[in-house]
Amino acid sequence: MPMMIVALVAGLLFGSGLVVSGMIDPAKVLAFLDIAGNWDPSLAFVMAAAIPVAMIGFRASRSRSEPVCGGRFAAPTKSGPDGRLALGAVLFGAGWGLVGYCPGPALAALSYGDPATWLFVAAMVAGMAVRGLPVPGRATRSKA
Repeated sequence: MPMMIVALVAGLLFGSGLVVSGMIDPAKVLAFLDIAGNWDPSLAFVMAAAIPVAMIGFRASRSRSEPVCGGRFAAPTKSGPDGRLALGAVLFGAGWGLVGYCPGPALAALSYGDPATWLFVAAMVAGMAVRGLPVPGRATRSKA
């Protein structure tokens, strides 16, 4: 139960940051990507502010043998990019560039009640569900 409370607080903090920074407005994100037109650099400032905060957290985790709210650290098992990672990055970037949403801001923007946002989130959840289905000829991943 305490881990769920920590996750809830972290999610609320993250969502609040998205709202305060204006990153749940897809027009703001698309304006950042429009470098040849009416460019809005505010997303770069949000990212620049997030990097030091993440660095502090990663540095603090190095001195611990286990997480504060979990059993063990889940370090990446691969050391470099592969085809699946590249394809995922391309699909993520294309979706982000086409509609101005990625998963976190889209979930936070549901509070606006815009039908387009609800459609995006429904398609995102459907894609996640399809990804979880077993594919013939491929071993399924364990959910460790």
